[in-house]
Amino acid sequence: MCRHWGRRAPLGEGATVTDSPTPYGSDPPGAASLKKSLGVVDGFAIAASSTAATTSIGIGLGVTAGAVGLHLPIIMLLGFLPILGIASAYSRLNRVEPNMGSGYVWVGRSLSPWLGFLVGWIGIVSTVVFLSYTTTVTGSALLQLAGEGGLHTLAGLHLDPDSTAQSTALGIAVLIAVTFTAITGIRSAANLQKYLLVFEYVVLLGFCGYGLVVGPHPFSLDWINPFTIPSGQQLAQGLLLSVFCYWGFESSFSVNEEVRDPQDASRAGLITLFTMLGLFLLGSFAFQRVLSLDELTGHGAQGLTYFGDRLADQPLAALPLIALTFSAVASLQSGVIPTVRGMFAMSRDRTLGPLWTKVSPRFGTPAAGTVAIGCVAAAVAVLSLVIPKVGDLILASVNAIGVVVSVYYALTALAAAARFRGLLRESPSEALRAVVLPVLSAVALLGLGGYLCWSFYTSADHFEISPDNGWFMLFCPAAMLLTGVGAAAWAKWVRKSPYFVTGRSLAPAEPAVTEAA
Repeated sequence: MCRHWGRRAPLGEGATVTDSPTPYGSDPPGAASLKKSLGVVDGFAIAASSTAATTSIGIGLGVTAGAVGLHLPIIMLLGFLPILGIASAYSRLNRVEPNMGSGYVWVGRSLSPWLGFLVGWIGIVSTVVFLSYTTTVTGSALLQLAGEGGLHTLAGLHLDPDSTAQSTALGIAVLIAVTFTAITGIRSAANLQKYLLVFEYVVLLGFCGYGLVVGPHPFSLDWINPFTIPSGQQLAQGLLLSVFCYWGFESSFSVNEEVRDPQDASRAGLITLFTMLGLFLLGSFAFQRVLSLDELTGHGAQGLTYFGDRLADQPLAALPLIALTFSAVASLQSGVIPTVRGMFAMSRDRTLGPLWTKVSPRFGTPAAGTVAIGCVAAAVAVLSLVIPKVGDLILASVNAIGVVVSVYYALTALAAAARFRGLLRESPSEALRAVVLPVLSAVALLGLGGYLCWSFYTSADHFEISPDNGWFMLFCPAAMLLTGVGAAAWAKWVRKSPYFVTGRSLAPAEPAVTEAA
């Protein structure tokens, strides 16, 4: 299996951390059980499905327009800039230390074990929240599809795509199915997602390209002028929402130890990022050409359906909705895969329990952990029923994820800057990519997140479970971060993980091997 698993590769020119071998030679326990079979195209399929361009365009653009109005193109472009610096940090760190733990491992070693654990924890809880609301989005898309096919009632029940109860129930059934496909092997998952992506992108390019040409609303320079956004709070919220749209490009790094060449993970991540930029810009211009601001913000989870109806008659008008359904299903599957592998890395350091290192001998995947994360996501999806409308659930979820992901990315970027700071003296051109850009990106993301949290705090005087309530919007990311601090304390003082002493991966106990699933 991959010789870099848990072992510290040479840090390269300008690195400032001294290597020392791990106690277990080239492969940690359990490494040989995972199959090394992926290439750059497979990594791209997983990362592109994680970013879910069709879902982000079909749903996320409407949510973002609610914050910044008809400024989607410039917001998507400005949001890309700090993410490019983050991608530079990921690529450089992956070059010297490919590891499925990615940010958890890099931050723990270069900055602090506590911060490293927090990065790993954020990756877990943000993906669980993402899976829970995407479960609902998937169910909503299927109900919309049923409505387009003429099925409006079932067993006397009126089918409502904006009902979180109906959408969640149907989405959980889909979650169970994609969890099973994730268990049977990452190769089969990647193959499935390649076919889904081809269909999604053909439909997306066709409809957005057509809308760009025939849309009734004229182009406006105001669309690319950030200075006409009404307030700093709206600008900050829009930028973090755009960061959320790009979130997931790093999923290719979480399967480092299942690729034939670890550098394929870096290539896949960067290709994904630039592909998403092109798609988001195309979608932003096309949606604003076809839809008014009220139409953009008023259709919530049904935005792509409405967009298709404005451009074509049935049955062609249903194609964007089918693409949205495929995108939601693919993002569910791709969300499960990197999360479980990140938890595998944490479990082998004994910062999480042994469940997450159990590998199926039949499929060569962390099957037990995959089932567990699917169950947790389903449970959170059920709890989210306290928010009755799908659109409100999406808004609350993406704002919370946007804030914590800004912390997650910023810490990883600062880890790169700390590790490669020696390049400032040795190679200024290399230092620009490995140190300066990551630091600037980290400062921008932390500033945006902090400003948005402050605006949430000052915008309300009472707590209410509603995406219109600032204290609730602040509570969600705060709870995600504070539970990480508690889990880190448990790992340090109860599990007594050596990770909190060294910040490095140490050999865990020999992982149990589950019976064939």
